[in-house]
Amino acid sequence: MQRRNWFPAFAGTRSFLMLLLWAVAAPTQADTVLSAKADSVAVTVYRAPFRAKGPIDRNWPGGYALITESRTVDLPQGESVVRFEGVAEGLMPETAILSGMPRGVREKNRDARLLSPAGLVDAYLKRSVTLRRTDRKTGKVTQQDAIISAGPTGGVILKTAQGYEALGCSGLPERMLYPQKPADLSPRPTLSVIATSDRPTRATLQLTYLAEGFDWAANYVADMADDGDTLDLMAWLTVANGGVTGFPDAQLSVIAGQPNKQARRVQPRPTGGPLRLTCWPTDVTSTHPRWILSPTEGPIPPLMYVAAEAEDIVVTSMRRTEGVVMAAPAPPPPPPPPEDVGDLKLYRVPVMVDVAANAQKQVALLHQPGVKVERLYAATVYGEAESQPMTLRLRLQNRKGDGLGLPMPSGRVAVFEQVQDMRLLAGEADIGDKAEGERVDYDMAASADVRIAARIKRQSRKSRDWAITLTNARPFPVTAEVTIPHDIAPRPTGMERRGNGWIWRTTIPANDALTWSYTERLAR
Repeated sequence: MQRRNWFPAFAGTRSFLMLLLWAVAAPTQADTVLSAKADSVAVTVYRAPFRAKGPIDRNWPGGYALITESRTVDLPQGESVVRFEGVAEGLMPETAILSGMPRGVREKNRDARLLSPAGLVDAYLKRSVTLRRTDRKTGKVTQQDAIISAGPTGGVILKTAQGYEALGCSGLPERMLYPQKPADLSPRPTLSVIATSDRPTRATLQLTYLAEGFDWAANYVADMADDGDTLDLMAWLTVANGGVTGFPDAQLSVIAGQPNKQARRVQPRPTGGPLRLTCWPTDVTSTHPRWILSPTEGPIPPLMYVAAEAEDIVVTSMRRTEGVVMAAPAPPPPPPPPEDVGDLKLYRVPVMVDVAANAQKQVALLHQPGVKVERLYAATVYGEAESQPMTLRLRLQNRKGDGLGLPMPSGRVAVFEQVQDMRLLAGEADIGDKAEGERVDYDMAASADVRIAARIKRQSRKSRDWAITLTNARPFPVTAEVTIPHDIAPRPTGMERRGNGWIWRTTIPANDALTWSYTERLAR
């Protein structure tokens, strides 16, 4: 009987079954869905937690923003990676909330590597690039291979056939050419999520997250009336966005007050931005200042990618027309009153605003004409002192009867006075957050004409006798307010108690002086 060769058939069947099982068990490549921009966006900015006054940090503002975006995406059946491009640079991924997904979200990722000159250097570190140089005299272009040894922070070091050298320090126009764009570099800050859908569907999603790199401040302008008893108060809202992502046509709001936000570990900014290169001249380093190479700032220069596809660039212009009279735009609507958010105040901007990248925006916050103001001179007794100038203080009462009566966020005020036909700056002052009904003091400047002196006439183990002298060299009487942080005995009558001090308020006659004596009781 002839022997049958059954093993090859069995082996083929086994291989087929193993291949089938592997195909079933192998994970399928998830589709990628790109959301290039938001349909609508709302930006609510919180001030820097520890910046009670002073300017906003222009490099990286210390506040944060709550951003809510509405986006529409087409989801395929099964698992997909949804990439949300154009989110804020300082996005805190742990705060991102995405609603509207059919079956929720399985994973979130913040893509922090950005397509930029610095990002390209970081991506090609220890890899080969092409160095192109142009001779200034002959115009001859030369190219050579180079390896990026260090960068982008503090400069770029290249290794060529001639040795190591710093980019931009040869004295010749030069640039680096990259063979291709790295796949893991995003042109804009991106948040990606992994989601699942039972069927192909178009979903409207709402993405909400906190982002660092924002801040805001109030800037007041006060114009004194000719009589000196009232002023017109205008407030501007200054919003800063320190990131590379702008938010056009945003619904802008700001929060006044100090919410209880816990400290967070400093997060590294995305690897992006221009290259900042510095060089020393070919001489003794102590005899020359540093060179700052101007071509390193700004957008990515042309021919950055050898393998990139060329694009058509169309430049349009508009001829300037002389003598054309254009109608003035309509004034913006008045801002609505602030709303309560717990103990905080929410200010809404009534118009859509472009929150541009790496920029500051100013919009009108309030305008209150005819606000009553009091002019006085203030000082505090800290100890014995010879004649010292008192501080010119402008005082407002934040109440409706005096022309205010609304929450006023902290900021800086610039006070102007009209002198004949000129509007001159009288001084600037910082104020904190003021609620309705509070006193608002603008400490403007030291006065050489109104002065204070304090001396101890007698001292014992239990008490001190003080004499406070006020002088006025002005041709009219002035109001003075002196804070005395002492335990006065006997307890004075008709004086205001403010904090731990007594307020001595009096009028100094024109070209005159007055003295008040009291006894300080010492602690035993």
